[in-house]
Amino acid sequence: MAASEASLFLSNLSPALRRDSTSSSLGNLKSTRISTSSWRLAVSTEQTLFTSTRNDFSERRRLDMGKDELEAVASAAATSEDPAVERRSLKEYFERSKELIIRSNGGPPRWFTPLECGSPLANSPLLLFLPGVVGVGLGLINHHHRLGKIFEMWCLHIPVMDRTPFTELAKLVERTIRSENHRSPNRPIYLVGESFGGCLALAVAACTPDIDLVLILANPASSFSRSQLQPLIPLLDIMPDQLNVSLPNMLRLMTGDPLRMVMDSLLEGFPLQQTVGELSQDLVSISSYLSVLSDVLPRETLRWKLQMLKSASAVSNSRLHAVKAQTLILSSGRDQLLPSQEEGERLCRALPKCEIRKFSDRGHFLFLEDGIDLVTIIKGAGFYRRGKYIDYVSDYMPPTPTEFGKIYDEIRWINAATSPVMLSTLEDGKIVRGLAGIPSAGPVLLVGYHMLLGLELVPLITNIYRERNILVRGIAHPMTFMKNKKGKLPDLSLYDTFRIMGAVPVSGTNFYKLLSSKSHVLLYPGGMREALHRKGEEYKLIWPEQSEFVRMAIRFGAKIIPFGAVGEDDIGKVVFDYDDLMKIPYFKGEIEELTNEAVKLRTDANGDVANQDIHLPGVLPKFPGRFYFYFGKPIETEGRKLELKDRDKSHELYLQVKSEVQKCIAYLKERRENDPYRNLIPRLIYHSIHGFTAEVPTFEL
Repeated sequence: MAASEASLFLSNLSPALRRDSTSSSLGNLKSTRISTSSWRLAVSTEQTLFTSTRNDFSERRRLDMGKDELEAVASAAATSEDPAVERRSLKEYFERSKELIIRSNGGPPRWFTPLECGSPLANSPLLLFLPGVVGVGLGLINHHHRLGKIFEMWCLHIPVMDRTPFTELAKLVERTIRSENHRSPNRPIYLVGESFGGCLALAVAACTPDIDLVLILANPASSFSRSQLQPLIPLLDIMPDQLNVSLPNMLRLMTGDPLRMVMDSLLEGFPLQQTVGELSQDLVSISSYLSVLSDVLPRETLRWKLQMLKSASAVSNSRLHAVKAQTLILSSGRDQLLPSQEEGERLCRALPKCEIRKFSDRGHFLFLEDGIDLVTIIKGAGFYRRGKYIDYVSDYMPPTPTEFGKIYDEIRWINAATSPVMLSTLEDGKIVRGLAGIPSAGPVLLVGYHMLLGLELVPLITNIYRERNILVRGIAHPMTFMKNKKGKLPDLSLYDTFRIMGAVPVSGTNFYKLLSSKSHVLLYPGGMREALHRKGEEYKLIWPEQSEFVRMAIRFGAKIIPFGAVGEDDIGKVVFDYDDLMKIPYFKGEIEELTNEAVKLRTDANGDVANQDIHLPGVLPKFPGRFYFYFGKPIETEGRKLELKDRDKSHELYLQVKSEVQKCIAYLKERRENDPYRNLIPRLIYHSIHGFTAEVPTFEL
């Protein structure tokens, strides 16, 4: 193995790891006591660099993080290198797995930490990776570097010749969990289970309801009884030993067009490369390297592994009722081995704290596919935390350049269609195009008008981040963070991008933490009522009578930036609003059901803003116009402690901010009339001449 490869892969196992193994025979392995000691290994090309026990490794990680350190971590995360997910082909994965199997030289199941994981942040949670049926433990090989920055990561290695029953494996994992929980009782423990490992995670979680676990299950094999693998067990039992029955040959017996196409192509002599371009990536790659699989899983091992899958599925399903852990299911739509999508939906219904993310165009080996980043998935789902409860400020990790690039590519069409004009005000009062008037240093509070359906959010947040590298943390409705599984609110996966970009659920505590950490915060006093306004209410500020945010801003000396957003009336027109819907019994019942399901806000408010009923107005689309944003001159609150103590003074400041927002809206509505590129067609003509990356001009300032 080359030095560059060795630095990224655990190429050796210390002889100390094999001290519990007395024989490679089936009988002796069954009688061998499974050691609960875990080991961290790091190897170079020629030798083992260090081997330390789990106890020593954990002790080095037991650090306390104060407020200043949290701020430093957040700052470092925002400016750190972008650790792109390392892409390795399935061929490389299988070859390295084969090498690890050979070098491990048998022995009992044990834990290891890949060298490339590095050292995680202080107080990082523990992540235990439970592998698929092959058991090598390298299923997250593409994700080690990124995961190792935010988790203390251990991978379970189950030697190929090991015959430890499923229940004993579950006990091994349970003992590890209890031991680590005893050492660090305040940090959660993550169980990432792939296929067979998903069953193992469920079985262990059922036995440890008293421990704070987070389960992440990728295509769990709890559906084995309904899979195409189930019929292979009796076939293996009845076939004569003289037949060469290994995994490659058994794949030919499985139904499913992709597998048949692979095998038929090989039998007919067509080059395998021709088939690669036609079939799903994971199955083609598996078929491409059947010789490697044949060495890893000979007939006897295959029979044992399939029996293990059957046992794992039965045990995990029998214990589902006892699983109370927070769970995230990752389901592939093109899994040719298991009915993963249907199983994911079943588990989501059965488990009390479960969410699901679907990957319709992905295969069984989800973690090995291009475009899959487990860290991004965890962040988007809001599943990363370092304590018993998620802290939306200290636990938050800003998007990496790669993550933001993908987000921006997905929403690029919105910016292309609306061609937003961004104006800001410098300290001397001069209005300029661009966002130079937004202060770089926080805390900063952006307060403005909420367009119809929140249409302004995407161009506002992405353009500020893109132009100024300032991450604006939006105060969002709780429905984007929590949902009754049986309810009718939108699926939480729709808001994953919002969470990656820093949205937090509205609460006084979160507002306090954001300002205290010197963040840039986006606040809409009009909230949902303003975004779901009635006919004829375009650009009307529907704000509370009380000054909700001013006193908090003064307390931290935050700069308040009033802003206006204009353009919704050039995108669509409300033709069927809340009042119309409430006159129809069916829609009235739906609105009441949705509203009762969501967390109620402003229950003590008066006037229009108190009506936070959830509904979707009927909007008639228009030929796209243009969005305009105008950020007014920052209002300083530093040194205005009098307003903090005097409610009348703070209310005056509140009314000043509201008045400035109205002035920003009026300015934009007037000046856009002189914009020759307000409509889409002139902008398209301009782009056709100057290129689609050119900034389209607007009215003169």
